[in-house]
Amino acid sequence: MTASPVSGRAAGLLPRLLAGLLVRLARLWPRSVETGDDLRRALAYLDADVDAETTVRAGYGTAGVVGVAGVLAVAIAPGRLRFLVATAALALAGGVSHAARRGPVALATARRTAALGAAPALVARAVLRMRVEPASERAAAFAASGEERLAADLREHVRRAAGTPQSGLASFGAAWAEWNPPLRRAVLLVESAADAPAGERETTLDRAMTAMLDGTRDRMAEFAEEVRGPATALYAFGVLLPLALVAVLPAARVAGVALSVPALVALYDLGLPAVLVAGGAWLLVRRPAAFPPPEVSREHPEVPDRRWPTVVAGAGAGVLAVVATAPFPGWTRWPAVVGGAVGAGLVVRFRPVKRVRDDARAVENHLTDALYLVGRRVSDGASVEAAVEDAAPEVAGRTGETLAAAAGVQRRLRVGVREAFLGDHGALADVPSQQARSAAALLAVAAREGRPAGRAVVSMADHVDDLQRVEREARRELASVTGTLRNTAAVFGPLVGGATIALADGMARGTLGEPLPTAALGLAVGGYVLLLAAILTALATGLERGFDRALVGYRVGVALLSAVGSFFAGFVGVGFAA
Repeated sequence: MTASPVSGRAAGLLPRLLAGLLVRLARLWPRSVETGDDLRRALAYLDADVDAETTVRAGYGTAGVVGVAGVLAVAIAPGRLRFLVATAALALAGGVSHAARRGPVALATARRTAALGAAPALVARAVLRMRVEPASERAAAFAASGEERLAADLREHVRRAAGTPQSGLASFGAAWAEWNPPLRRAVLLVESAADAPAGERETTLDRAMTAMLDGTRDRMAEFAEEVRGPATALYAFGVLLPLALVAVLPAARVAGVALSVPALVALYDLGLPAVLVAGGAWLLVRRPAAFPPPEVSREHPEVPDRRWPTVVAGAGAGVLAVVATAPFPGWTRWPAVVGGAVGAGLVVRFRPVKRVRDDARAVENHLTDALYLVGRRVSDGASVEAAVEDAAPEVAGRTGETLAAAAGVQRRLRVGVREAFLGDHGALADVPSQQARSAAALLAVAAREGRPAGRAVVSMADHVDDLQRVEREARRELASVTGTLRNTAAVFGPLVGGATIALADGMARGTLGEPLPTAALGLAVGGYVLLLAAILTALATGLERGFDRALVGYRVGVALLSAVGSFFAGFVGVGFAA
């Protein structure tokens, strides 16, 4: 599942183009600027092609361009809109200059957080390899064999330590100590276990795993407690209050309150979504790392790289939306078409990735049972090859099927354990589960070590069980927050929005004076509830699972489809009742 040369060149082209654009924008601000150490560190971590001074100057240059454009926009804008345009231009210019300083820092923090999600699994690999053979160099190399970014960083430390008395674990832990202190403590305990007496080694390794798991559990629990207040405030002032105000907008217009359609659009479709995005980003950046989803690339054989199904699905959903909204006012067509087309396109685009991920999770489901049964047989004197074949019928679900497939590969191709699981034709060749692949790699080590490694395999079953339990606990800690956000995004928010549009329409028809047009109000609020569905779903998914593009894309697609249905259910239901 390696990337093709074409995709690699395409992936490297965008950063080069962005770097060139920043250099050109920086020329618009020739004066020197001050930069902070955090910005320099962030750009270094991101492997950026520009330095901190160029980035800040580019931000000022862009702010200048926005300012000039704002002056021109104010000059040609109608008199009643000039203040609004000037305010928007000033806010955008200030936001651009601030983003140049803080954007890379936030992005680097998010990437570090995502990388540290693999910390418990990495420590587990080091502990398990140390149980088989008390050599810190081999434990470090085995822990670095993963495909995640954190493992790649450990590989670099192992490479630097080659030929020295060090293993690379201590320097690796020190490099990440600021971001995850339990990781440093855990890897230092693993390294010290190599020199510990045999009677103390098991205790030291258990303490390493406990330090990592307890640290992960405590950090997620603290975050869940801290996030409730800000998330509730974001929900109240960014969702509930704006939706509640929709119904009184026509009355406010009749009462003489200056309220224009452009102002309404600016508030509901620009201002409020911007507040939600900013608040959501603030929460996501502070999320501690925990358990990233399996990585699935477009090179995976079960993930087609064709784009036409996405286009066809979006177009089909758009046509269906036009037909379904034919009996209703003309303005209803637009939110239905946009929400339906975008939602269907996202679902079709990312559903293959979801299927591969679900399959990987299914393989992990009964991994604890598989390792325990194999480990017990190896401890009793059976070979790993025979233990895998004998245990396969006793393990439920997709995990048992994987063991049976590996046993079949062993028989047919006459290969060892590693090739049977991880080779080009192995049972896990197309299963992007780092947990399952690490277990297979340990079984390959056990096949070389023989009976003494059986206990390590049984211990790995315990560690996998601990990891899965901590992951479940972490999600439960956030369940109340993320559940509210998801339900509001997909159902309750759009339902209330549609209902309040119907009520506002009735109020407008029953009042004196010039009411606010229902079509304008419906389009503004319809756009708002669709943006609400996308933003809140992305936020809930990021809080629960980490910000993963494919998972967020799929869930946002489902939320948009649900939001369209809920919006029209509220509008039609209250309209009939009225």
